[in-house]
Amino acid sequence: MATAVPSRAALAEVALLFFKLGVVGFGGPAAHVALMHEEVVRRRRWVTDEEFLDLLGATNLIPGPNSTELAIHLGYRRAGWAGLWTAGLCFILPAFLAVLACAWAYVRFGALPQVASALYGAKPGILAVVAVALWGLGRTALRDRLTAGVAVCVLAGWLWGVHELVLLFGSGLLAVAVRSGAASWTALLVTSAPAVAAAPAVPFHLDTLFFTFLKIGSVLYGSGYVLLAFLHADFVARLGWLSESQVLDAVAVGHVTPGPVFTTATFVGYLVGGWPGAVVATVGIFLPAFVFVAATYPLVPRMRQSRLAAPFLDGVNAASWALMAGVSLRLARASLTDGLAVVLVALALLLLWRRMNAAWVVVGCALVGVAAREVVTRL
Repeated sequence: MATAVPSRAALAEVALLFFKLGVVGFGGPAAHVALMHEEVVRRRRWVTDEEFLDLLGATNLIPGPNSTELAIHLGYRRAGWAGLWTAGLCFILPAFLAVLACAWAYVRFGALPQVASALYGAKPGILAVVAVALWGLGRTALRDRLTAGVAVCVLAGWLWGVHELVLLFGSGLLAVAVRSGAASWTALLVTSAPAVAAAPAVPFHLDTLFFTFLKIGSVLYGSGYVLLAFLHADFVARLGWLSESQVLDAVAVGHVTPGPVFTTATFVGYLVGGWPGAVVATVGIFLPAFVFVAATYPLVPRMRQSRLAAPFLDGVNAASWALMAGVSLRLARASLTDGLAVVLVALALLLLWRRMNAAWVVVGCALVGVAAREVVTRL
């Protein structure tokens, strides 16, 4: 799979296309992939269907935001090294600016009754979105007894307090070992990992923020929704910089804005560190994606034939699903505090099941929250 020779025309084409996709890319990774396929395969014919699927498969074998990594791959394919950076940055920039504006408004006006009411309504909506994502991802991640068993063990380990990185990599190694008939030592490694006790709040530093998001961007498999588990583990339990409610607000904003859900990091960075924190967090979580794509691009044609990559990914995906499920249950307990919130979740699930765009569902739930507050105020 050769990389095209870069030119100014090709680079400009890459920049304009992926900036446009970053602006209109509502609906999450699946929608992003569909938009990219329409633009680069059917309309522009930069790659064939087979090449597109090879690149998409490669993004599933490396950590990080899959749709962003696919954009980076396609930019590299079209315009070389310059295209790699241009495609990724142009796809991320609109989401970064949108989330940054939301974070500013959240900090400035978050205490106002209308904003609090909108967030009250939005949280059941985003929980419904996550539940539907769990259902869809579960059919792929829990494909047999091994992956289902891994998910159960990971959920139990997470509730016990085992660190999420141990669970992720241990699950990948366990799946490889089972497939190769040598599972006993790996199972021992996973189940004997020590529990991680909750730590007191850690003083804020930009370098801690950067390296925390660099770690997340380097190891997170699955989907943007798995980010919930990492944000909770690092920023609520370990660092003590955010509350569970703020984590859910951050994910909600990341979902209703266009582009990659990983720009949730922008929101978190602004909450804990202002404008510098937003930039540092965004760079930290997305930087590994550029590095991984540059490193793996030459290997794409051979990835399908790997006897180790497939089972490792199976184990990691099952673990990611379990982490996402565990954190979602905890956040549900914190957010579903009355009958209206439960009704909103049920209604959102129904609308999502009928294929309504997830962003509109969350926005609609937020408007219901505002309307409910107005009714209560007038009574």
